[in-house]
Amino acid sequence: MTTPAADGFRMPAEWAPHERTWMAWPGVNATFGEEGGEELERARRAWAAVARAVRRFEPVTVVAGPGQADGARLLLGAGIDVVERALDDAWMRDIGPAFLVGGRGQLGAVDWVFNGWGEQDWACWERDAEIGGYVGGLAGARTYRSSLVNEGGGLHVDGEGTVLLTETVQLDPGRNPGRTREEVEAEIHACLGTTKAIWLPRGLTADYGRFGTRGHVDIVAAFARPGVVVAHTQPDPAHPDHAVCAEIVKLLRASTDARGRRLEVVEVPAPTVVEADGEPVDYSYINHYLCNGGVVLCAFGDPRDEEAAAIFRRLFPERAVVQADARTIFAAGGGIHCITQQQPKVGTV
Repeated sequence: MTTPAADGFRMPAEWAPHERTWMAWPGVNATFGEEGGEELERARRAWAAVARAVRRFEPVTVVAGPGQADGARLLLGAGIDVVERALDDAWMRDIGPAFLVGGRGQLGAVDWVFNGWGEQDWACWERDAEIGGYVGGLAGARTYRSSLVNEGGGLHVDGEGTVLLTETVQLDPGRNPGRTREEVEAEIHACLGTTKAIWLPRGLTADYGRFGTRGHVDIVAAFARPGVVVAHTQPDPAHPDHAVCAEIVKLLRASTDARGRRLEVVEVPAPTVVEADGEPVDYSYINHYLCNGGVVLCAFGDPRDEEAAAIFRRLFPERAVVQADARTIFAAGGGIHCITQQQPKVGTV
C-alpha cells in the first residue's frame, strides 16, 4: 500500500504559511459537563477567545456538534466559519488530521487512529475518531488512513525531516500495544515524510492525571525554527517537573536533527502557579500556536506571562505575540495548541 512519503508528501513546520486553522466546539461530555452549565459556558468562551485571536491572522473553521452552530456563531463573532458534525470532545489537534503538502502543489492529510488518549475510562471517542477523515475531506486533501494510534499533540516537526515524540505516548500500551519503537518510527516517517525521530522519555507530571494525555510533547518542547527548540523548564527544585525538564533539556541539547545540526535549546520557565482548585497543573507556555504573522501564546494571570511573551517576541520578531487566557482550557486537559490544527497553504512550503 502506498504511503504519503512515497507519494511525495511531507508535514511542513507550523511556522510555514497556513491556508486556515481548524478548531472544534466544546459540547456536553465528561470534560465540560451539561448544556447550560457554567463549566461548559466557560469553556466555550475560552475556545471562542482563541478562535478570535487566530482569526486576526488567518481564516478559522470551527466544527460544532449538531444543532450547536448558531450558538457557536454568537460567541465566535463574525468572520469565523462554522460547520456541523457529531463530536465527543473539542481537541482538534488530537482528533483532526495531520496536514501534509506535496511537491506538485497538493494538499494531503494523515488520519491517525484515535482511541481517547489510550482508551481512558472517562473518554468517548466513536465520533471523534471520524473527524480526521471528515476535516481532511472538507479541506480537499488526499487523505491517508494510518494504522497508528496517535494524536497531533504527540508530535512536533521542523519541516526538514525531524520529529519530536514521547515514549509514553506512541509506545503507550493503551495506544499501540505490541508495537516496537522501530515499527512506530517507520510508520511516523512514512506518514509525515520525516527521517529522524527524537524521543523524549516522558511528559510533565500533571499530564498523567485523570484528564491528562500521558505525555504529549506539545507542552514540553516544540521547534521554533530549524535547529532551535523551545523547552519547558521548572525552576523550583522541589517540583517534580524540575528533574523531568532537566533531563529533557539535557537530551535535546545532546541531539542533532535530520540535517545534522546540534539543537539549540531555548528554556522557557514554567508559570509560578503549580496548582488550581487543589489539583496540580501542567501550565506551560510551550503550548502556543503559530499562525500567519502571529503567535497565540498561553497566559495564566501569572507573573511569568510577560517573561514568556518577551522570549517569544525575541524568537519571532516578525510576528505579533498575542496572549490568551488558557486556564480554563488547561483545566479541561490541554492548551491553545491542543485546540487548534493548521492547514498549510500548498505551493508555498
